[in-house]
Amino acid sequence: MVIKLYLIFLFSNLFISDDLIIKECENYFFQKNRNIPSSFICIEIKNQKLYLVNEKKITNIYSVSSSEKGVGNKAGSNKTPIGIHRIKSKIGDNVPINSRFIGRKLTGEIIEVISDTSKGDLDIISTRIMWLSGEEYGINKGNGIDSYERYIYIHGTNEEGRIGIPSSHGCVRMKNKDVIDLYRKVEVGTLVLIK
Repeated sequence: MVIKLYLIFLFSNLFISDDLIIKECENYFFQKNRNIPSSFICIEIKNQKLYLVNEKKITNIYSVSSSEKGVGNKAGSNKTPIGIHRIKSKIGDNVPINSRFIGRKLTGEIIEVISDTSKGDLDIISTRIMWLSGEEYGINKGNGIDSYERYIYIHGTNEEGRIGIPSSHGCVRMKNKDVIDLYRKVEVGTLVLIK
């Protein structure tokens, strides 16, 4: 019985329809008295997916990795914040794939990608950075909970084998090829809903 329930749960999360994803995201914007943007990113923590939505259609789906400590907004928690964010800045135009950043500056190092599920020694940021700013006071914006001041990014990682498994230190990690693809398709100012 337990196995049967687990399989039902697993398959129900694997086959979430595009229409349901879009509807849930639009409902969140509506509940927050926000206009529904024509283009936005929706990140689903429960299935570790990032959806790029354009004109009420999902145009791209990427596997991601959110925090290994779950969701939360407090500075120092290393948790992924939920709610509406905005891409405040994009960093890494035309840098080589797998280039390493420290403090949003290129180091000149090309990282070695870990393709199995083992963890590296460091939380490496690579290839591209989309720095997020919270849009909801008391949820992801304000003293002690501010996503921008917490340096919450969408970024590439050396731990590609852990994509799809909550593993980050608060940011949203992507495979390096995927983060380049997404980076090309979004602008500064694009809204990002993490739910």
